[in-house]
Amino acid sequence: MPLDPIRLELIKNAIGSVVDEMLLTVVRIAYSSIMKDTMDISSAFCDKRGRMIAQGLSLPLHLGSIPDAIEAVLDKYGNAIEKGDVYVLNDPYHGGMHLPDIFMFKPVFVGDVLLGFAILVAHHNDMGGRVPGSSAADSTEIFQEGIRIPVVKLYDRGEANDTLYSILGLNVRQPEVVLGDVRAQLAACEIGERGMQELAGRYGIEQLEQSFEALLDYSERGARATIRAIPNGVYEFTDYLDDDGVNYGIPIKVQVALHVEDDELTVDFAGTSEQVQGAINSTLSFAKSAIYFAIRSIMLEDVPNNAGFFRPIKAVAELGSLVNPRPPGACAARGVTGFRVIDAIAGALAKAVPNRIRAPGEGGTTSYSIAGYDSEGNYSQFREAVMGCWGGGEHKEGIDGVANPAANISNAPIEAIENSAPIRVERYELVADSGGPGEWRGGMAVVRELRYLGESARLQLRSDRRDHPPFGVNGGGSGAPSDNIFYNGEDWEKLPTKFVKPIKRGQSIRHTTAGGGGYGDPFARPPEQVLEDVFHDKVSIESAARDYGVAVIGPPWRVDEDGTSALRAERAK
Repeated sequence: MPLDPIRLELIKNAIGSVVDEMLLTVVRIAYSSIMKDTMDISSAFCDKRGRMIAQGLSLPLHLGSIPDAIEAVLDKYGNAIEKGDVYVLNDPYHGGMHLPDIFMFKPVFVGDVLLGFAILVAHHNDMGGRVPGSSAADSTEIFQEGIRIPVVKLYDRGEANDTLYSILGLNVRQPEVVLGDVRAQLAACEIGERGMQELAGRYGIEQLEQSFEALLDYSERGARATIRAIPNGVYEFTDYLDDDGVNYGIPIKVQVALHVEDDELTVDFAGTSEQVQGAINSTLSFAKSAIYFAIRSIMLEDVPNNAGFFRPIKAVAELGSLVNPRPPGACAARGVTGFRVIDAIAGALAKAVPNRIRAPGEGGTTSYSIAGYDSEGNYSQFREAVMGCWGGGEHKEGIDGVANPAANISNAPIEAIENSAPIRVERYELVADSGGPGEWRGGMAVVRELRYLGESARLQLRSDRRDHPPFGVNGGGSGAPSDNIFYNGEDWEKLPTKFVKPIKRGQSIRHTTAGGGGYGDPFARPPEQVLEDVFHDKVSIESAARDYGVAVIGPPWRVDEDGTSALRAERAK
């Protein structure tokens, strides 16, 4: 029988509520700030064939990695899945993305029938390895990055794998935190299992499975409609990462060619750098996540986040490249590469559909951790992802003080930081003149300054977009570059975009994210909007004149119309 569209909508929203409740469960009971405050987690439900039917509200960049991960599970256990099983993995070369991200899968049975899998992906505080936090960009092989978990059972028909728990607890620096977070994941999967079983009880297995097919087809139609709206052709763009975290000053190329043919899209990474010595190598699954997000961001309609969206999109990357590395290439800092893939695709799409593209934001999350021992031997560790703005778009102002849309996570509250570790936050503010000039200004950069109050620790920080700041679109200017400066107790010194170094009591790190790119000709920005930016300390008087051709005088602050006409006439010569 044909599906009732109203009932299909109810089922779609009900499944979405189940996966969202999984996320909220982790936020409520997790131990680490990276999960409960930053919310670096993602949830999903896949059907028994491993097709993703729904994703929770959190990280879009986990969207395309879940199908590859569950494929690894089904390849190993597909014919022997039992009630009470729970599967986990984290290894990038066995279905994962990087070691701190543990994938957890719980089969959902209704009676004796396998309906699908409740899935929770979570970024853990530490996976061992040479540097606390297990995310250092200067690792050169995966063996340095921490404990690798292939596809294994955490629970076998309801019985815990105590051996795995013991090995994991022995290899991480804060076992009570990591194991507590693993159990938070497990609780979330059990919530997902219960929610889907309740839906099966309400609608029946047959109608749910029919709904799965309909939702997949619905998303596929939306994806194909989006691609058809792009003129046929090949659109290329090249962007760069500042370096790989080991070989400073040597830019790393990310090159994309979008092949659009009717309602199908192929993204070819030919010309992208070979895999690098540092830890910014990205699995192909993560690169595909970046592609799906970039295309999703230009959709004209809202459709479910599911595997149907992936059907008309293909990714091609040479094995041994930056976005498809061979083992034992290091992957811990792969996040920054995923963000650059998104920006490169945006640059290519801007050649085809510029009115539907925003300029890049801050370039992706900055990841840092501070970990060490106090004078009594007590260990503390804090890690966070810092982000801050969106770029401008046609009739869309850049947004200040907001998460990168591909991450959709949160900067930790100052109180949470200071209560979790011997750290004092001394600056947390937006930066004037950092948004790229444009008819629609780019979002402003964020500065975060932290002073260490413990005895000694190791500071790890991964950032980018200093040598290659976020570009503008359609005549807009670039955003301001990022920066890292370190107070050593006597002077401030500039540090690379990616580093690991000791930090002692009283020393400080000040990180400034990049600003978002601008959109459109800055001299087309209405003078009254520039005046408002000056009034709110977003743009200085000097920048108003230099970048926008607007003369502002005061106080009281007002536009000097004659001076503005002269500035704009001078540019027109």
